[in-house]
Amino acid sequence: MSATTAINGKEIFDLLRDDLVAIEDEFGRDTISNVAVITEIGEYLRAGGGKRIRPALLLLSAKLLNYKGTGAVKMASVVEIIHTATLVHDDIIDEAQTRRGRPAANTQWGNSKCVLAGDWLYMQAFKIAVQERNFRILDVLIELTQQMVEGELLQMEKLGKAISMQEHLDLIYRKTACLFSVCMRAGGILGGASAEQEECLGQYGRDLGLAFQIVDDVLDLTASESVLGKPVASELREGKATMAVIHALEQCTAAERLQIETVMVSRAFNGVKHSDILAILNRYGSMEYASKEAARYAESARNAICVFPDSEVKRALLWAPDFVVAREK
Repeated sequence: MSATTAINGKEIFDLLRDDLVAIEDEFGRDTISNVAVITEIGEYLRAGGGKRIRPALLLLSAKLLNYKGTGAVKMASVVEIIHTATLVHDDIIDEAQTRRGRPAANTQWGNSKCVLAGDWLYMQAFKIAVQERNFRILDVLIELTQQMVEGELLQMEKLGKAISMQEHLDLIYRKTACLFSVCMRAGGILGGASAEQEECLGQYGRDLGLAFQIVDDVLDLTASESVLGKPVASELREGKATMAVIHALEQCTAAERLQIETVMVSRAFNGVKHSDILAILNRYGSMEYASKEAARYAESARNAICVFPDSEVKRALLWAPDFVVAREK
């Protein structure tokens, strides 16, 4: 891709600015309930922001197919509400204290109310999706939600255990990449994509999502708490083996393995320091390995959309993988 056809983040934002504003408004309207606590939690979560990558992908995918209707903004709000519902439930499961640099919702309202607010958000997302009267979209959203719930349950069964790379990829597909893939597919379905085009869009989303999660997991180990907005090495402390950790476990000595497993099993850095774990990972080039894998998936995502004719939107989608791999939080 030559420099003249490249596009940057600001240009993508300009391309989507009006739609992203419309999505925030839609999200605000969609999360109002006649039960005040649901509205409060919904507004708290919406105000917490986030990168809005998922709705942006749905918009770009629809625009790639020249979709002109109002459904894209509605569906983009739907995927962000589903994403938000999963975060609420994840924070309860993980007993998280912080999310995006603020207290997690469960620390403010308690687990019981947050479980129910998450359930309400899921149902609200489907209620809005039904208004589109598009069974294909409902189909992919239902399959997505089931995959994500199954992913959470599978992860819980594997906490504190050293899992294989294949098991890890399946988990991060369910946890993250599946939603990225569905965002791309849903935009394509709205735009009347052929089965082949939808497949390419889904592949792009899947590979971009895998790259995103791999980078996320590396940052979890290497970035500072102030940058992350949550405690460092929280995945490892929750007993979750991520790609760099699995890579190191496959090669390290028995003593080093014991250090890593001590953190995962005890769910704390007791007698083993964060720096000890980083030293092991660096010794085997495990961070570098994970970063290279992320770059490989990013490249694969770009290749997946080569079939579409050149446009400003395609250039934005070609740029997104670089953004995902290069980000620092």
